[in-house]
Amino acid sequence: MFGMFRRQDRRFKEEPSALHARVRTARNGEVISVRISKTSEMSAVPGGYFVRKTLVGPETFDQATLEVTTNRSHKVTLATVDGGELVPTSEWSHER
Repeated sequence: MFGMFRRQDRRFKEEPSALHARVRTARNGEVISVRISKTSEMSAVPGGYFVRKTLVGPETFDQATLEVTTNRSHKVTLATVDGGELVPTSEWSHER
């Protein structure tokens, strides 16, 4: 019950149909913007949803893999990046 009142992870921005994130690659530090559709990209898992996205930087061709697990209200419960790190939304306006 209390999961529905959970705040969104500060590394993600939420809109009605999608989650937005930015990943900084480990190799060259390129920042890749990511959009995750709540309806077409996320797979149902017990207690919520899961998505794995392979990212490629358009400038340096750096690669990273983002995995996100959410509860049924699409609040992020676990997010990992192989080959980079998530950029907090507080830093988004300072990027690029």
